[in-house]
Amino acid sequence: MRKPVIQFENFSFQYRSQTAPTLQDINLTIYEGEKVLIVGPSGSGKSTLGHCLNGLVPFSYKGKVTGSLTIDGEDTQGLDIFSLSKKVGMVLQDPDGQFIGLTVAEDIAFALENDCLPQPQMITKVSEVAKIVDMEPHLEASTHQLSGGQKQRVCLAGVMVDEVEILLFDEPLANLDPATGKYAIELIDRIQQETNKTVIIIEHRLEDVLHCPVDRIIVIDDGRVISDMTPDELLASPVLEQCSIREPLYVRAVKYAGCRLTPELRPAHLDTFQINACKKQLHDWFEKVDIPKARDKTETILELKAIDFSYFPGQPTIHDVSFSIQKGEMVSIVGKNGAGKSTLSKLICGFEKPNAGKIYYRSQDITADTIKERALRIGMVMQNPNQMISKQMIYDEVALGLVIRGVPEAEIKERVLATLKICGLYPFRNWPISALSFGQKKRVTIASILVLEPEVIILDEPTAGQDFRHYTEIMEFLLELNQRGVTIIMITHDMHLMLEYTPRAIVIAGGRKIADDTAVNVLTDARIIEEANLKETSLFELAVRAGISEPKQFVERFIAYDREVRQ
Repeated sequence: MRKPVIQFENFSFQYRSQTAPTLQDINLTIYEGEKVLIVGPSGSGKSTLGHCLNGLVPFSYKGKVTGSLTIDGEDTQGLDIFSLSKKVGMVLQDPDGQFIGLTVAEDIAFALENDCLPQPQMITKVSEVAKIVDMEPHLEASTHQLSGGQKQRVCLAGVMVDEVEILLFDEPLANLDPATGKYAIELIDRIQQETNKTVIIIEHRLEDVLHCPVDRIIVIDDGRVISDMTPDELLASPVLEQCSIREPLYVRAVKYAGCRLTPELRPAHLDTFQINACKKQLHDWFEKVDIPKARDKTETILELKAIDFSYFPGQPTIHDVSFSIQKGEMVSIVGKNGAGKSTLSKLICGFEKPNAGKIYYRSQDITADTIKERALRIGMVMQNPNQMISKQMIYDEVALGLVIRGVPEAEIKERVLATLKICGLYPFRNWPISALSFGQKKRVTIASILVLEPEVIILDEPTAGQDFRHYTEIMEFLLELNQRGVTIIMITHDMHLMLEYTPRAIVIAGGRKIADDTAVNVLTDARIIEEANLKETSLFELAVRAGISEPKQFVERFIAYDREVRQ
């Protein structure tokens, strides 16, 4: 029998600044060598649970603890944060916040230097761990020149080098492109199998984590453990829907077809799913659902013609990119980390000037226009909210653009409060921004642009770090704006978002446009998926396995039907 390594017994925690506990009566045991996924909506307490394991609670985040938490048989109340760091290694959501060294080797070696390990042993140990995470060829590289996936692997090596028995991942997929995220989950799985370490993953993207097996899924909501089940049991239950957690798309499709899921059907992964039990319902559903209508074309609002751009001479970041966006469109720009997607948005907004080519807005050349001139028509929401925020209070930040434009105070208040309600921030309107989570800060930056009512909005990873409820709120609001005629361009790694909300996708790879097609066509084209580091949709695979003759049409009909149901 496996020994328990983590035990919460009647455990509660209340932050010093809050009036109610964030965690309440947690009873949870995690065993040696288990891989456990923790899911829950934003504010449910799942991140606080992780902070209790790594010692940030109560050493950095002060508050009142009742009950007990033991790790490897020792009560954490009697341990300091250094002792806990020797038991639990944590890989943060933002790798840049975890780097210490200037090079990959220096960063991995940091814990060994603290332990005063002799240099020859240190070099050997760093090389061994770098090999496990496939970073050995990059030991001399600067940590700040790495891709998102490489940064995450360095952080993982940095905690593994200390030979911790428990690995804790806080939203490991948040900043990764789909293929890199898939690789990250495979890497975590391989390390867990080879080392028998206990692995805990805190993540919103359930379907992506279930790419590899997990032993149990713990659902946290309102500070309590709502369920503790195997993946098959959870997907056959109503818990995910009740807690506003996004279920895998193929599971939703099977439910729409009227098939009753049970744990015996093994629905946690498409490879194990006993699809024969649902084949007839899927075929019947496919036959009766209408084919979605094509969108009518309107005027061109934005056009890029033969754009070239380099940050450094002789190293092109964008090469010969041309496309046009019609008024009222909702478009995704997708591709791997470092492909040039964010650079394209900077060129459109005027933060960078192209080396060659032209940018047109309503047929007028705006290539030479200033950032201020473009901001009257085009709003930009950056990926990192900390790069946009300049005020201390939420209300002041959202109101800033209107204040600068000289809007009357009464109108400012009306527009700001309305926007805060839409973005789920109204209860926090008088809070300081420093008290917000990363996901909440993201919503503040979206609100600060939405309040200005631009004709075109560009959003860089608009839903990163958001739970399904807030993701849906933001996307439904953007859809509402779009239906009023606002043109929306989204740079995203979220293939669900791309499929569900943007009929069209522009695919960038290596600074070039390699596809401009419907989202469904992009995610069912193996060549594009491979070249752009995307991830095939499980809906297509479901249709193929069910023997549906037109799997691409199945995906199109599901998206249209799903949109109608959720409206």
